[in-house]
Amino acid sequence: MSELQLKIVPINEGLSLKARTYEALKAAITNLNIYDPGAELKLDERDLSERFGVSRTPLREALAQLESEGLVKIVARRGIYIVRKTKSEILDMITVWAALESMAARLATTEASDDDLKSLHEHIDAFSTDAVAQNMGEYSDANIRFHQTIVGLGGCPLISKLADELFFHVRAIRNRTIGEQDRAKRSIVDHQEIVAALETRDTDRAERLVREHTLRLREHVEKFVDID
Repeated sequence: MSELQLKIVPINEGLSLKARTYEALKAAITNLNIYDPGAELKLDERDLSERFGVSRTPLREALAQLESEGLVKIVARRGIYIVRKTKSEILDMITVWAALESMAARLATTEASDDDLKSLHEHIDAFSTDAVAQNMGEYSDANIRFHQTIVGLGGCPLISKLADELFFHVRAIRNRTIGEQDRAKRSIVDHQEIVAALETRDTDRAERLVREHTLRLREHVEKFVDID
């Protein structure tokens, strides 16, 4: 199935049906590349009900919860749509993410254990600048996990909470752009330098490298990405 369409997994028994429906639908939306120009953003309630294997009631409850979180918008007599931010909003989100993640990196140099910092290698060591083009999908996922891990290693729950609120859209725009303008190759080099700074507990350098890395994403989006 195309990555521009929702990948639906039937809902099994367990927990409440509403909760399971919510989690499954949120996962499907989160994994969709919503900033690709060809992404299918309109949701069909009857189709979702059939593909999830649930009745309309838990589905509507799940959709209402997702609307309250800003992931979908229910428009009377028109339908249900996955929310896509404007370019200006995306640029602001990336700016805030840069501030949050760079501070998390700063904190990680004093708060994270050596083993925790070493765990970052799981997300970078399997990739090289020469071969990344052949593993772009896998690298895109590892890239996202790398940044999430840094946020967590800062050990500040509020930073993690604020980053989670931005994650859906920042993740989507990273996925959209990772294969453009040799960004993946540059990303691999950046990640290696960031990990080296973290492991040597070079606080100022780690903070600066993480901030500059994310701001390069912002610069790329501003120059090259059209969002209608």
